[in-house]
Amino acid sequence: MITATDQTGRVVSLPEFPTRIVSLVPSQTELLSYFGLENRVVGITKFCKYPESWYRDKTKIGGTKIIKHNVIEALNPDLIIANKEENTREDIERLSANFPVWVSDVNCLDDAYKMVGDLGRITQTEHLATALVQKLEHNFREFHVLEKRKTLSLIWRTPYICAGKNTFIDDMLGRCGFENAVLDTRYPEKKEHELAELNPELVLFSSEPFPFKEHHMNAVRKILPNATLQLVDGEPFSWYGSRLLNSVAYFKKLLEVLDQKS
Repeated sequence: MITATDQTGRVVSLPEFPTRIVSLVPSQTELLSYFGLENRVVGITKFCKYPESWYRDKTKIGGTKIIKHNVIEALNPDLIIANKEENTREDIERLSANFPVWVSDVNCLDDAYKMVGDLGRITQTEHLATALVQKLEHNFREFHVLEKRKTLSLIWRTPYICAGKNTFIDDMLGRCGFENAVLDTRYPEKKEHELAELNPELVLFSSEPFPFKEHHMNAVRKILPNATLQLVDGEPFSWYGSRLLNSVAYFKKLLEVLDQKS
């Protein structure tokens, strides 16, 4: 057995070479695939859509917020990978009573780098993790944006929920030159008059967790008639595993689209 400290400060005892891993986080499930752990991952959530072959074939343990504990118990994992934001404290505590549970807490790019490195170490794939972090550091180091746009990032409607400070999304917004109009931390709800008071120059409508489409923008267009409205892929802004390899290229294309609109 070895001990590892997770990103919430919990000390976790787990096998030196875990072979029955359950992932409760879509972004980290894809990272485990990047590490080549197909034969060692036995359970994933119904939202773990990458890789597609895992989504088709691996045992589903429910969603990130509603976990089927009986399914996990039947899988008898020797490592469960969770996330402070994605999963509930109650589920993590219940699972921790019987299984090793390693919890990530990712609120910025540096946290993501540490998460990748830590998971590489506890799954004995440290060489792949180190190489991935080096690639990501290079990509983001070469990405510079000088122009600032006061931006509102919407992730839910009815009620409107925004990405605020102290979130991974906020960090990604800043790297694109999007100055977050929301000063609240985490994910505040906003009424229509509060959106108007924010008076953003740009409003981004994420594809997830709420699947915003063009017709959803009409109501906000009435509230913020002078703002530029843009649908965006939520994954480059909120997936903090190996999918980050695609983020900088996506951000560059997005900025080109916005420049054409301005």
